[in-house]
Amino acid sequence: MALLEDCMIPAWPAPENVKSLQTTRHGGVSLPPYDTFNLALHVGDDPLRVNRNRQMLAPLLPSEPVWLEQVHGTVVANADEAGCQVTADACVARKPGSVCVVMTADCLPVLLCDEDGTVVAAAHAGWKGLAAGVLEATVKEMGIAPQKLMAWLGPAIGQLAFEVGAEVREIFVAHDPQAAKAFAQLKDPNKYHADLYLLARQRLNALGIARVDGGDFCTYHMHSHFFSYRLDGVTGRMGTFIWLE
Repeated sequence: MALLEDCMIPAWPAPENVKSLQTTRHGGVSLPPYDTFNLALHVGDDPLRVNRNRQMLAPLLPSEPVWLEQVHGTVVANADEAGCQVTADACVARKPGSVCVVMTADCLPVLLCDEDGTVVAAAHAGWKGLAAGVLEATVKEMGIAPQKLMAWLGPAIGQLAFEVGAEVREIFVAHDPQAAKAFAQLKDPNKYHADLYLLARQRLNALGIARVDGGDFCTYHMHSHFFSYRLDGVTGRMGTFIWLE
């Protein structure tokens, strides 16, 4: 199937029954500027094309995913019980076949599972969600000792492309002084390049999660593979999926 060739299988030491999938911008039917595999209905794309893209995913998934209405918050949905449209920025599943998904185009998608393969989760972690505690809320909802959890960091904007104001740095440093290592000051003293991947690793490590893989992408500089909101403004969204087999 052509679509599978355009998707990525996350490389991390998850148990055999934990399945995950990362889409790219390729393999779908959406037209520019959403070309081609946009999965989001809220960005201005033709709904018929978006739904066709979602239908193309069906053979790769065990059930219809729980599509979230993401608002950069910390609410965690339960994929085992949730309906098709839920306002949340993370999702947890314990039943085999329940599919969690978050959509991104520069924000950081984070997948989580436990070493025994009993619970999985997906979190939408842009800087606002990270600062607000979306990873902490997700881990709490999973109900497993963090030492038994592992994480995978999906495609997000890299540090060299992610410029933020001093107020963003202050928020993170106030929470953890070590976060200062994730910010490189620019010529303008009020501007910094922020490392989303490092900020997420710091948060996960602080919770007790030592096994963290991924984090070697940049949606902005790898624009031919991924959607980047910061680069294009109007663009599509990729999906990061996880479920128990």
